[in-house]
Order: sequence, then C-alpha cells, then structure tokens
Amino acid sequence: MTDTRALELTRRNYDAMAQRYADWVPGVFREQTLDLAMLRAFAELVGGQENPTVLDIGCGPGHVTSWMADLGLAARGIDLSPAMVELARNAHPELAFDTGSMLDLELEDASVGGVLAHFSIIHTPPADVPTAFAEFARVLAPGGLLLLSFQTGDAGPPGWTAFEHKVSPAFCWSIDAMSARLTTAGFDEMARLRVEAGPSDRFPGGHVLARKRSR
Repeated sequence: MTDTRALELTRRNYDAMAQRYADWVPGVFREQTLDLAMLRAFAELVGGQENPTVLDIGCGPGHVTSWMADLGLAARGIDLSPAMVELARNAHPELAFDTGSMLDLELEDASVGGVLAHFSIIHTPPADVPTAFAEFARVLAPGGLLLLSFQTGDAGPPGWTAFEHKVSPAFCWSIDAMSARLTTAGFDEMARLRVEAGPSDRFPGGHVLARKRSR
C-alpha cells in the first residue's frame, strides 16, 4: 500500500521551499561534471530511439528537463509539488510540465523512449519503490532507457538506510540493491556510476542506466 503520508509531507515541504530550491539547485547542477556526463550518455541513447521523448520525473523547477531539451530530446516533466511545476512552467514555457506522482503516472503505456529520475526516488519509501519501477516500465516503450540517480553508500543487508533530510525522510541505497530491484521490474542494467561525495555532500551519488526489456 502506498504511503500517502510520505507523499503529502514531501509535496507540502517542497511547495514551501520551491523558490529557494529553484534559486539554488540549477547552479549546483551545472557543476556536477560526472553527473552531466551520465546524463549526456542517456540523452544520446534516448535520441536514438524511435520515440525520443523523455519524461523527467521529479523535475523540480525544470532545469534538467530544459537541459534534456537542449540536447535534442522531446522533454517533459512532472513533479509532486504544484509550486515546483508552476516555477518550471514560468521558467520554461516552451516545455510541458504537470503535477503528478511517480507511483501513478498519468501517461499511456509505452509512450516515452526515456525516463529520468534525477535524485527524485530518494523520498520514496522502500516499500513503494517497486510500484515506482513498475510505473517507469509501463510508460517506457520496449527497449526504452531509464537513468536513475540517488544518494548511495554502504547501506547494509536491506540495501538501504534512512537519513534525515530537510524536506522529508529520505533513503540512501546501495547501487547493487537498486540495480537488483530494477532487474525484478523488467530492466537490464547497462552502466553504473558512483561519484564520491564532495565537500558539501553528505553521501556519494549513485547512477544506474538501464534498458527496459523488449519482452
């Protein structure tokens, strides 16, 4: 059963800090050289799909969605926070942004060539992660690409550990545990990247690039 309390807390707190987040995060994003390299590889692969549409899930103020569009993709974004969606629409009026949850995507089956979840999975309770991955697989065309980014570390036997976050409870995952859950959901891992924590980071960053199985 979906943890609706976690959804409401995340929505409410991101609404409250939306403008501060939008003022801060795009500058930080542009400095993440290795993260950007993984995103470029993802964009190149999606661009080679029959349907080069990418869905940015947890798009925030739309900075990554816009960057995907600049790389030649038909990019659109969704976010749980209405305030974030409003900021994204105002900053990037040429792109489509909608309010929505990764646990219940309002898209047709097999309607996109790429799904991007750039550090947006972290507030999803572990029990709900399989639901999110099932939705990612549902909206992706066969052979479509997924790039999943998250805080990582040595998470112990469950594969994850909770940590305090200024917005709502968050979860740090081992890359192996996240990849295993993607495999169960119908994805095949193509590549992974661990970026060690910088001076202002609490955890290393983990990235898993995966392809939806064709059958």
